[in-house]
Amino acid sequence: MSRKASRILHLLLLTAGAVIMLYPLLWLLGASLRTNEEIFASASVLPLHPTLSGWRAAWRSYGGQIDLLHAMRNTYAYVIPKVLLTVISVTLTAYGFARFEFSGRRLLMLCLFATLFLPQTVLYVPQFILFDRLGWIDSPLYLPLTVPAALAGDTVLVVMMMQFIRSIPRSFDEAARLDGCNSAQTLWFILAPMLRPVLISIALLQLLRSVNDYMGPLLYVKSPMRYPLSVFVKLSMDAESGFQWSRVLAVCCIAMLPQIISYFAAQRFTTPEAGGLKE
Repeated sequence: MSRKASRILHLLLLTAGAVIMLYPLLWLLGASLRTNEEIFASASVLPLHPTLSGWRAAWRSYGGQIDLLHAMRNTYAYVIPKVLLTVISVTLTAYGFARFEFSGRRLLMLCLFATLFLPQTVLYVPQFILFDRLGWIDSPLYLPLTVPAALAGDTVLVVMMMQFIRSIPRSFDEAARLDGCNSAQTLWFILAPMLRPVLISIALLQLLRSVNDYMGPLLYVKSPMRYPLSVFVKLSMDAESGFQWSRVLAVCCIAMLPQIISYFAAQRFTTPEAGGLKE
């Protein structure tokens, strides 16, 4: 096969993959402009008779205490601190394991890796009991959702950061030490700029996971006025009067918008060159 034919085949495969990946999003947007009857009548992306009734109904309040904008404010009121705390705690924990030798390190690393095989579902009951005794249930600061992020509880992210730090030669640390930097200064001034791609990746992963988390807010948030987006989407499904699917899908489109913007805005920071690892 010639080089030109190989390149054309490569582009065709990439285009086909992009269409397959984008079709659900395009269908979601198109379906939000349809009536219930048209949604179930065709799988086409483009609506035959577009209507904005679903988008207008998406901004309606449910129960008199919560609407879409309020739910978005509630969501990012705990998601943003959770993302920041995750990035800080994961970086410090991974830096300690990757660069230092200390008593009990092997045992702690064994415990760390063991938590990778622990299903989240088995933690719901003991965590709920703990947070209930601490008086954190229905906290206005969403303490059960934010405080664990400060303790590097996301083991997968810690392991990912550890592997990235280990890929950076120790000669950078030694050069910084010769220049008079202590461990904290080495991390901040030398390693952190090179860690920027993985830091952004961790922030995005935590952002997506936290915004889409349904069980956490369902367990720990009791007041309707504090419900986040994940619970609000469920509230938008009114089983008594029948689902207006265009409204539900419009709520989903609006809820996804900040995440999509964040993802594309972070693209330029998640390449090796952005982290200073350019050859």
